[in-house]
Amino acid sequence: MPKMSRIETAFCRSASWHHFTGSVVLPWALQGRGISGDVLELGAGSGAMAAALLQQTPGIRLTVTDLDEGMLAKARGRLPRPGPKVQQADATALPFQSASFDFVLSFLMLHHVLNWQAAIAEAARVLRPGGMLIGYDLTASPAAKLIHLVDRSPHRLVQPAELTATARLASLDISVRTGLMRQVMRFRARKS
Repeated sequence: MPKMSRIETAFCRSASWHHFTGSVVLPWALQGRGISGDVLELGAGSGAMAAALLQQTPGIRLTVTDLDEGMLAKARGRLPRPGPKVQQADATALPFQSASFDFVLSFLMLHHVLNWQAAIAEAARVLRPGGMLIGYDLTASPAAKLIHLVDRSPHRLVQPAELTATARLASLDISVRTGLMRQVMRFRARKS
């Protein structure tokens, strides 16, 4: 699985992104859904969304994962101690038992996973019955494709219909909404 490019890494580590995540992005991504219980964030990067989530829902038991150890080091420095479990993990082969989490969160990370279908299957596997996968990502729009081509990113952008079909194969009842002129999508899926 490819790591983020230098441009993406700089963006995710920027102070403006961290401020914007808590006030705008997190509420938009959660779609008004309250989060509770055991929560797993996939591809958490530098921990901006996790930090905002902990401020807004302090009672959750959060596990933060990313493939990039450098990003995890940044997340460890940002998140409170004692606090969430921070662990290196590949989203396509999660090191957690089946039915371990009430929520799995995926914020702008699926397009970083070449085999994002395996990541969806793994999210479904680790969800408890009735648990939810919630997140957002870029769509496979011409603009996103161009940005990743210029950035030389070997990522695989996702079409909303592909995400819907993959989630349904993983026994997830999914709703996908596009926004910003179909440049991004939010999704919410419940495990049957």
